[in-house]
Amino acid sequence: QVQLVESGGGLVQPGGSLRLSCAASGIIFRIVTMGWYRQAPGKERELVATITSGGSTINYADSVKGRFTISRDNAKNTVYLQMNSLKPEDTAVYYCNTDPPLTRRNLEIWGQGTLVTVSS
Repeated sequence: QVQLVESGGGLVQPGGSLRLSCAASGIIFRIVTMGWYRQAPGKERELVATITSGGSTINYADSVKGRFTISRDNAKNTVYLQMNSLKPEDTAVYYCNTDPPLTRRNLEIWGQGTLVTVSS
């Protein structure tokens, strides 16, 4: 059974930092590209960062480039997102998933996400 468990969110002031973690199970983690996605209130979910299986290729959305860093530990089946210089527009529920997202019977599989709120 596939499980994606995100953690590390919270309330932070603008300019602050957070580190998100995502533990994956039920997939062959070491061979898949992983990504961090986010969904802000009233908006569609967007992909913010991806990292290939061995970590050799990393991509970021323009909106987070230079501020966020994605990494992974294949021994722990865990992917991380270090978020620095946070802005109010980074407020969203953050999810991890494979890229493209996992599906079962044509439905995407998602974890519960972790809420990041950037506010003074």
